[in-house]
Amino acid sequence: MRNSLFHIERMEMTTLQTQIREMLVSAMLSGQLPIGAPIPSTRAMAKRLKVSRNTVMLAYQALASDGYLIARERSGFYVSPNIHDGTVAGLPQPTPSVEDEPEPDWDGRFRVQPSGQVNIEKPVNWHDYPYPFIYGQADAALFPIAAWRDCMRQSMGRKWLDAWTNDHFAEDDRILIEQIRQRILTRRGILANPDEILVTLGAQNALYILSSLLVKRNTTVAIEDPGYPDIRNIFQLRTEHIRHVPVDGDGITIGEELMGSELVFVTPSHQYPTNATMSLERRKALLDWAATNNSLIIEDDYEFETNYEGEPTPALKSLDHGQRVLYVGSLSKSLMPGLRMGFMVAPAALIREARALRRLMLRHPPGNNQGVVALFLALGHHDTLIGRLHRSYRSRWIAMGNALEKHFPGWAETPGFGGTSYWVKGPKWLDSTVLAARALEEGIIIEPGDIYFSEPDKHRNYFRLGFSSIAEERIEPGIERLAGIVRRMESD
Repeated sequence: MRNSLFHIERMEMTTLQTQIREMLVSAMLSGQLPIGAPIPSTRAMAKRLKVSRNTVMLAYQALASDGYLIARERSGFYVSPNIHDGTVAGLPQPTPSVEDEPEPDWDGRFRVQPSGQVNIEKPVNWHDYPYPFIYGQADAALFPIAAWRDCMRQSMGRKWLDAWTNDHFAEDDRILIEQIRQRILTRRGILANPDEILVTLGAQNALYILSSLLVKRNTTVAIEDPGYPDIRNIFQLRTEHIRHVPVDGDGITIGEELMGSELVFVTPSHQYPTNATMSLERRKALLDWAATNNSLIIEDDYEFETNYEGEPTPALKSLDHGQRVLYVGSLSKSLMPGLRMGFMVAPAALIREARALRRLMLRHPPGNNQGVVALFLALGHHDTLIGRLHRSYRSRWIAMGNALEKHFPGWAETPGFGGTSYWVKGPKWLDSTVLAARALEEGIIIEPGDIYFSEPDKHRNYFRLGFSSIAEERIEPGIERLAGIVRRMESD
């Protein structure tokens, strides 16, 4: 048991024996000392607290008499299985201090309060719902667990020992960097040197680092509308000058709303959340605009693997000849979200500062994770997984499109290139927040779409349906049930 659980204050007005009892009872009732857990021996506890062994023994015996502990001959004291059923004595009440110490004024101390921001909310137990049209979760059934386990086994060998036992300070796994260069960036048409790549804890970590380095209080930034709520919240921690730029079928529009922006955030491959793919003409126009206005572009290239019609479009970064595009990628959608493995590609000068900032935040992503991912990529398992995901998601993509056309005709357009979700626009009377609540009662998870807009009250009739984590055979029944809920809402 961690020593931090055991601590007493000699200046307290209560006796040492009483303090020991209070300390142990609090630990037991809070679950820090679970039922059946052994209590440190009287000798060890006395040494830890720097008190006499008799004082500890008397405290233990009193707790055993009250039913908190049970004594086992030649074994010691253990937490009683009855501490939560009301059969033991009440918790000893601490004697109040001579003067009550006021708590800190937390609200007055915070520089920012991100907990007050509006965020996407999803049920933690989404696995328990029969129709989880939830976005951003992977289907564990598609993941090659045997191959992953083999990579983990190899990474634990003596050859790879240094990768996870050493503190690499600010450095990344060299093999992983090389695999990102060869197997991921080349698919996107991006050529980068090792010193232009930084491994991050997911794309979110990369976005936060870029915001911390580039956004000042007077910096004007532009984001897509509708767009990614988390980047809006990240920027709002840094500046009040945020431009919300409309999107159309070709991506972010280049008009008056964009003017004056020093930094622009875009999702060209699959616009978040509408799934629109930025056209080649719009990409060139955006790059020309950035060059003319001396602006920078953050490209979040999520879900680039999920193109079901034709070849993936090249990344915006691949068309950039002026070093103005800062590329952010992630392996969460193709590997697993919980792994938190992402990367950024940018000029070496920026990566150098990003690496230094990351060192202050977390030093480096876990070396063992980097090593396993490097092996997974190098051995071709990731390529195989991408093919499997592509086939499965394409089938679900078609099933979802057919189900929506049948039960919600005209409400959604089939994404031109793919993705793992559908963006749905209902009639004006529909409140998707109410719909989501009622659907949840019937085992259906959907995502209200108002949170993605700068003016949510005007767009309550939008919602999003993901299909990456729901079995194909459940898609049509789930959409049919959802349509029934909508009909009942309309007749209310």
